Amino acid sequence: MRRAAALVVAVAVLAGCTATPGEEAAVGETTTSPPSTTPQFPEGTATDSASAESATTTTTVAPSTTSTSTTSTTTTTTTTTTLVPPDGLTAAERTLEQVTVIGGTISPKSVVASGTGLFFAQNMMYRHTVTVYDRSYELVATIPDDVDLGALGFAGYEGRYQGAPVEAAFTSDGAFAYVSNYEMYGAGRRTGAGDSCSPGQWQDSFVYRIDAEALGIDRAIPVGAVPKYLALTPDDRLLVVSNWCSYDLSVVDLARDREVARIDIGRYPRGIAISPDSSTAYVAVMGSNRVAVVDLETLAVVDELVVGSSPRHLVLSPEGDVLYVSLNREGRLAKVDLATGEVLAKVATGVAPRSMDISDDGTALYVVNYESGTMSKVRTADMVETQELGAGYHPIGITYDAATREVWVSAYGGTITVFVDTAP
Repeated sequence: MRRAAALVVAVAVLAGCTATPGEEAAVGETTTSPPSTTPQFPEGTATDSASAESATTTTTVAPSTTSTSTTSTTTTTTTTTTLVPPDGLTAAERTLEQVTVIGGTISPKSVVASGTGLFFAQNMMYRHTVTVYDRSYELVATIPDDVDLGALGFAGYEGRYQGAPVEAAFTSDGAFAYVSNYEMYGAGRRTGAGDSCSPGQWQDSFVYRIDAEALGIDRAIPVGAVPKYLALTPDDRLLVVSNWCSYDLSVVDLARDREVARIDIGRYPRGIAISPDSSTAYVAVMGSNRVAVVDLETLAVVDELVVGSSPRHLVLSPEGDVLYVSLNREGRLAKVDLATGEVLAKVATGVAPRSMDISDDGTALYVVNYESGTMSKVRTADMVETQELGAGYHPIGITYDAATREVWVSAYGGTITVFVDTAP
């Protein structure tokens, strides 16, 4: 069913959680114990690893074996191709091959491409860093997450504070990255936030802005409690942040770097996707079966889409008319027609599909399957899984770099695996 009245379009995407009980436990999903190489404490606990300079290890490996899994489809539709590469092949017609594995002192929750040649990996409170790589897979910088909030204009904060980087979102020109912090560590801060939480239980946190040229934090913006996913409107006017533990959405005016609205969303808001015209945001409500539709002019929830159990991450087709949703508990991806709200098709991938990205031409989806330790490629036209490849222990983040046709996958086991979509 759809709640609301008015016609709208819009938003919401992404998100996931940690290795041991956390987001998945909070929404009724069971998890397995991590090996000794991964974080041994739940996401958000006060215990953490000391900040360390990351060393990068890169291993080139042979292409992985591919496989096809069973799919469940109700309706077949066609996605329009918007970009045609020089060889004429769409992303759906290509084949993924594993290129390399990046290691080092990392526990990457997410990895995000700038579109200009940099990749930011957010290492949570496990490393208190953001590690930055280039297209040659080299470590460019390790950015500590500690800041002087007083020097950044926040009265009452003395000394330095640490964050816990979760996700990142870049401006359209790749000049700046905004990074959400699970919680803040420092004087006057109560730490130990977890994924099973309620509004009022934990203190509000901050989003950092990182200058992608200077590779340093230059601003901080207050948002809600335990911010996870974040997305910018295509016109770079607004930053939208899902606050997991305050059950709401922060809307930040980037001209002023200030939160201008806090919108109630529901239990455990996660992924966000924003319409191409910057008017609507879709927000995955992971503690439910729905996606909230937010009008970014009136700053209100105007509709909801019933999509399936535990929606986590969202991506839109290039035209903005189709929404793709990862359903963590169902183990499937859903394809939703935004004109009607109808779920057109679903496909089973691995166990606990989490973060996703989409090819620039809209013909292929790439999704990580957390409990399966795999990454799946799905053809959007008929929602058929065409490949499933190993992606490390507990893969949790993914990004697509259009210029190289590469897919980068971050895993809690301490790796980033890089694949390339090549001509068969």
